[in-house]
Amino acid sequence: MNSVHIVALLAVFQFIYFSILVGQARGKYGIKAPAMTGNEHFERAARVQMNTLEQLVCFLPALLIAAAYWPPLYVASVGVVYLVGRAIYQRAYVADPAKRGLGFALTFMPTVLLGLAGLVGAVMRSVP
Repeated sequence: MNSVHIVALLAVFQFIYFSILVGQARGKYGIKAPAMTGNEHFERAARVQMNTLEQLVCFLPALLIAAAYWPPLYVASVGVVYLVGRAIYQRAYVADPAKRGLGFALTFMPTVLLGLAGLVGAVMRSVP
């Protein structure tokens, strides 16, 4: 289970890193709080952060529940795909939001797969 916990914490730290990037962009482009608009590059960084938060709400429970029913190393491996997907998404969205598709797919699909794995595991475990 350690591998799953490591992936979960890396996802949290990745989100923190994206939050730091938003703070840096706020300073670089002179966007004073509480404003969330005013510079396209700042807005892109902020959108990556918020989209990552939206994804984490689904990813973390799916990861941890799937790990309760399936081999942790397999679950963690799927989680690593999520992490790579988020990194690709961040780089692509900041450069050109229209090119975020691959990163989004590599984030969304592992989350769905883990959610289904958790659901199947829970249903199979509850069947006498």
